[in-house]
Amino acid sequence: MSYGVTQEMIDTFGDIVFKLSLNKQIRRGDPVRNLDFESIAASRSETGLTDEEIAKKIGLLPEQVSVVRVFTERKHHKIDQHRRLYHLGGGKRWRKDNYKNPLERLKFREDAMLLREAIKFKPELVTKYIEKGFWVDETLNSHLKHYAVNSPESLAIIHPDGELTYKELDEQVEQLTNGLLGLGLTKGDVVSVQLPNTIEFILCYFAITAFGGIMQTIHMSYRDTDIEFLLSHSRSRAIICLPKFKDFPTQDVMLRLKNKLNTLEYVISTGTEATDGVLILQNLKFPGTPQIENPPVGSDPFLLLYTSGTTSNPKGVPLTYQNMIGNARLSVPEFNMCSEDRNISAAPFTHLYGLYNFHVALCAGATNILLPVFTPDGLAETIERTKSTTIFLGPPHAASMLDLNLIEKYNFSSIRFSMFSGSACPKHILTAYREKILIQNRNTRIGQLWGMTETAGATFCRDSGPIDLPLTSAGPAAPGNEVRVVSRDDGTVLSSNIEGELQVRGSSVFPGYFDNPEANKTSFTKDGWFKTGDLAMLDQDKNLILTGRIKDIISRGGVKFNPADIEELIMSHPSINQAAIVPMPDKVLGERACCFVTVTQSQNITLKEICVFLDSKRISKNKWPEKLKIIKEMPLTPTKKIIKNKLLEKL
Repeated sequence: MSYGVTQEMIDTFGDIVFKLSLNKQIRRGDPVRNLDFESIAASRSETGLTDEEIAKKIGLLPEQVSVVRVFTERKHHKIDQHRRLYHLGGGKRWRKDNYKNPLERLKFREDAMLLREAIKFKPELVTKYIEKGFWVDETLNSHLKHYAVNSPESLAIIHPDGELTYKELDEQVEQLTNGLLGLGLTKGDVVSVQLPNTIEFILCYFAITAFGGIMQTIHMSYRDTDIEFLLSHSRSRAIICLPKFKDFPTQDVMLRLKNKLNTLEYVISTGTEATDGVLILQNLKFPGTPQIENPPVGSDPFLLLYTSGTTSNPKGVPLTYQNMIGNARLSVPEFNMCSEDRNISAAPFTHLYGLYNFHVALCAGATNILLPVFTPDGLAETIERTKSTTIFLGPPHAASMLDLNLIEKYNFSSIRFSMFSGSACPKHILTAYREKILIQNRNTRIGQLWGMTETAGATFCRDSGPIDLPLTSAGPAAPGNEVRVVSRDDGTVLSSNIEGELQVRGSSVFPGYFDNPEANKTSFTKDGWFKTGDLAMLDQDKNLILTGRIKDIISRGGVKFNPADIEELIMSHPSINQAAIVPMPDKVLGERACCFVTVTQSQNITLKEICVFLDSKRISKNKWPEKLKIIKEMPLTPTKKIIKNKLLEKL
């Protein structure tokens, strides 16, 4: 099908296009013939929109709207004239000297079309999202351009080597866009990036998406096997990476994979020394305004992220601008974010949480502060030096700073808002963190956010909400989203304060996994609710209280219990830094609980001491761990979530 239109796009947008188009009109008199311009203007909304107007409203190209409209009209009106219309170029004046066949201008490669076919939303939900303004025609670069034009001297980025205004950032992005286009990369192509939170990552992100490319992120901790799977599954055409990372010869590994994978054509390094088969990123910058014939629109996919690796088979999650940028734009007023804010992310940009808060700051015209690699001292020093006002972090980031007394040593008085997410949020860590900063800034607030790669920021506490709510809850649904808790037995919706499976539906939820039909069959209900796999409750005000993961449930002698509360209690012990309980196979009881811990500095602990501690908290004996393993460090995802599968391998 032409112009990147898929049957999934027709199914998704057909109803709203038909509703907005010239198919249904209300006429009162003949104001056109009578030249009654006031009446014409008054009745404008009742006479339908042109394809160009619809395109701007819903985030498609005008050509795509035309295709969707004609096929939808054919369904409604039983016509079959669409082939002739497109052969003739209906509705446009044909001029030979400036004509370029849209089939060439708007063409997509076969691999790109495969990914676009994964973008399919329920039509009735799409209509709702567009009519309510949750989805508009916006892109990553449209926000950059807006601030480059309207506040060019405002700071966009602060990084270890300097600063960039919005105008300077836009100029550098244009230069790199020219270089990537010069390689023959086109709209819909996947370009992979394995970089830390550096200025190079930001420039690549904007440049890849500027011409309609799709950025795939690869976590810095990933090595040969993981990387090969991701590059192969995504059909990536190019990889942008460091020359090496610690002891990992990154670009050498990428070169080997380039020779092995049919789709991978380019290895691009941020280094300075030229190597056979490797392009230097800096050498791909060329002055001038990029000539982009098929620009991105709001409905386009622009990110291909993969689930965190707490399972053995990461799943590809395609995300559109309407999903991600819409979610960020709607979050701005909820956080009271403004252009005066200076935002810092402790989470990596290779993870959705890192990108989410970067997007929120971008939509607000604020400054993003780059922390290339997290260390407790590095984060604390950067906050003091840059006078950061908002920070997005995980509980382990806070715990490590608390353990080293860094909040007392550094100036945190500029922090007005701290958002926690990425892993379970123990109340004692959030309380201690807030109390330390309150000493320096009596108006500081904390928040808690719940989300997944598949949902973006699905629920979160508001900056103006109840002060203590974030200590125990991830807040209500984000604008455009709905959450519910259902019975694991029969799927019925549960009332307040009853634990069940958490499901979410809304404008930030992804359309489905890429090239994984089996996962798609089991991940959604018939009416579009995404099954998260999390255990949760909703309080009487619809605030989300997370209680664990379905897969983490331990069945001891047929009696099941959720270890999340026990883990949190154990972590409140002064000798313990982190704790994770996993099911240990047992011939008699089926499963017993094995507890893995990391201890605080110069401390140690025994299983008996843990059981005595739990007994003092009045915890039932059947929930006590029956084996203890002290390890040096926990296996973690990039956002510091414990990978329990890897702990199971240690049993």
